[in-house]
Amino acid sequence: MSNLPAVENQRIKQEVIAPPRTTRRPRDYQQITLYKDVNPLDWEDWRWQIKNRICTKDALSQIINLTPNEEKGIDKARGRLSMAITPYWGTLLDPEDENCPIRRQAVPVAQEFLISPHEMTDPCAEDRDSPAPHLVHRYPDRVLLLSTEQCAMYCRHCTRRRLVGDHEEKEAGFANKFDEAIDYIKSNRKIRDVLISGGDPLILEDDLLESLISRIRSISHVELLRLGTRVPVTLPQRITEKLVNMLKKYSPIWLSIHFNHPKEITKRCEIACDMLSEAGIPLGSQTVLLKGVNDRPYIMKKLVHDLLKIRVRPYYIYQCDPVRGTQHFRTPVATGINIMEKLRGHTSGYAVPTYVIDGPGGGGKIPVGPNYILSQAKGKYVLRNYKGKIYTYLE
Repeated sequence: MSNLPAVENQRIKQEVIAPPRTTRRPRDYQQITLYKDVNPLDWEDWRWQIKNRICTKDALSQIINLTPNEEKGIDKARGRLSMAITPYWGTLLDPEDENCPIRRQAVPVAQEFLISPHEMTDPCAEDRDSPAPHLVHRYPDRVLLLSTEQCAMYCRHCTRRRLVGDHEEKEAGFANKFDEAIDYIKSNRKIRDVLISGGDPLILEDDLLESLISRIRSISHVELLRLGTRVPVTLPQRITEKLVNMLKKYSPIWLSIHFNHPKEITKRCEIACDMLSEAGIPLGSQTVLLKGVNDRPYIMKKLVHDLLKIRVRPYYIYQCDPVRGTQHFRTPVATGINIMEKLRGHTSGYAVPTYVIDGPGGGGKIPVGPNYILSQAKGKYVLRNYKGKIYTYLE
């Protein structure tokens, strides 16, 4: 039933029933010296949050007590995927615990610069499958449009670290930037679904984002638009009434939001998700399985339960891609399989995402999970359920 040794199975079994440790509530930002004089209106202004991102060791040291390992990582993180943390996210960091799951996702460490032999710059081969600038076409009826190189915060496990960096999106030329990609979509009538990602498309100003969305929505054979974002988690102030009203005009639009840990689901995040849900925008979550962040069954179970409570449907759990500098984040595949073993049947079906590995070299998403078919012959299947009981199904 399981792919892990008996000792590991016993440990995981104990963790399933273990209560999650108490998580630290977000700090009042005005209790942080760096922000003690910040006006609440400024704090709620998403542009202020972007302008005042934590990008230096000196600034971050006023929020948390840095370890030598983190200091070394920050010193070496230059150029692409340099450190950038929103002040909001900074309030979620545990100032003392270097293993804080929020802190580990945002603060560079020296291990990022230890490259394993099998790691790749572009593990999903997106550049190879690009028929036009900023466009990836891998699956028959859908494409990925990379709208920007910017994010609100740069996650240390980012699979597009070759592209993503702290470059300000210029309004001049933005309208023509995607001409070839739009023409390609228009010419291929099999394309019914367009995923706009990046970077993070919600980091764009409303008018720039709308100019892109409206061009895609005008293509008659495009039925579905999706936005891949982490903004409701890392910068919930960006979800404004103006933005939501703009998105409503182009329904159906779905949002795939990157959540990794229950501690990310704050009251402020919940408000942002509520605004989107009330506008009729369906929300799904995409989670990356990360060592030391969410690789315990009870943590993942709490995450998916908390997501449903804010009307976000757990969609995917991704095995961390073998992108350069992420070896310290990757878990054995067996860890993910056992998490799925502890979810399927043990909780609501709506709370069970699909665990996938993005096949290195451009294989696309490959579902991975426990084996519930024990044997099959002509007209006969021997199955097991989540309790390990055996059943036979005859056709």
